[in-house]
Amino acid sequence: MLFTNPIDKFYQYCIIASIFFLPLTVLGNNLAIWITVLVWLFSGDYQNKIRAIKENKLAIASIVFFLIHILALIWTENLGWGLEMVRKMLIFCFALPIFLTICKKDNTQYYLFAFFIAIGISEMLSYLVWFEVLEPFGKATIFEPTPVMGHISYNPFLAFAIYLVAHELLFKENITKFLRFLYTFFLISMTFNMFITGGRAGQVMFFVGIIILTFQFFKESQLKATVVAILIISILSYAGYNYSPLFKNRIQQISYDIAKFTTNPNTSIGHRIIFAKNTMEMIKSSPIIGVGTGDFPFEYKKINQLRSPNAKGTVHPHNMYLFIQAQLGLIGLIGFFWIFITQFRIAFKSKDLFVSHVGVTLPLLFMVIMLSDSYLLGHFTSNLFILFSSFLYSRN
Repeated sequence: MLFTNPIDKFYQYCIIASIFFLPLTVLGNNLAIWITVLVWLFSGDYQNKIRAIKENKLAIASIVFFLIHILALIWTENLGWGLEMVRKMLIFCFALPIFLTICKKDNTQYYLFAFFIAIGISEMLSYLVWFEVLEPFGKATIFEPTPVMGHISYNPFLAFAIYLVAHELLFKENITKFLRFLYTFFLISMTFNMFITGGRAGQVMFFVGIIILTFQFFKESQLKATVVAILIISILSYAGYNYSPLFKNRIQQISYDIAKFTTNPNTSIGHRIIFAKNTMEMIKSSPIIGVGTGDFPFEYKKINQLRSPNAKGTVHPHNMYLFIQAQLGLIGLIGFFWIFITQFRIAFKSKDLFVSHVGVTLPLLFMVIMLSDSYLLGHFTSNLFILFSSFLYSRN
């Protein structure tokens, strides 16, 4: 492992710990992240630290996005909820900018191993519940064997891990036979696990990851990439639909929800359609600056009572883009997209194959699943985005 001094060594172990704990324990992950932040804040050398942050464009974009939330507190009427939203966004002001300056690309393999081991533990627990070796615990049931985190978060983790393991197999040079065997087994077991757990956004993320990976591998021939991607997705979809009752049920549920929307809107898809329609009405009232950082629940309740009184309320519209636009207006949405644009620019300019590939894939995958939920509000997925961004786009 590369480090330059004792405090840097401490940082590197904390980063590895935060990545390892991320899929396993909220407390452990938070402790590792915020202890690192506190040590950074109180360990001096502030001139060089500030300079390092100013030199990283993603750190600046992240801080600006956070400051827009602070600014929008000025016109919010629900200051308490506004402060809760600010708390959720603290990682964009402290964790991401700081981690961007202390992560080292030379330690990428250690960061990846920590993530793979943790996902392996999560997957093993999932299988033990599914095979009824263990009684369901945590968030798990026999039909939803995801004990450590709910399926809404678990499947995106699984999809991203599948992409990373496949990338290592396809592009990693000088990989040992043992590691190739281990990664291949891991890839197969995770893919099977994807179809016995029910997170539909994660499953979409899984298929999008396959498409991206195929085009990265066959970069010289888009036709070949298209044919191979269609073939792989068709085979996996067919197998999943015919051999996974849960996957089949989730697909059929989508069709049912859409077909019955006019007569029964109180379904998973129906709720999202209503949330989107009502949120669009909210956006019309203040398209430039939004309703304020804390006012979404209150403003949504008023619109919901008027337009869809029989539908349930919500504190966010299960769409990150609509949520940001409604709260912070066009100003906030521009700040939000600035983060992704900066990530793409860094990845496109990088001569490191891992950074150029994964650095494009990470924001793309999140941009897809954020159409169906506010994935940068939840602990697991937001910290996944932050921690992987930290070493992918670091200048060190």
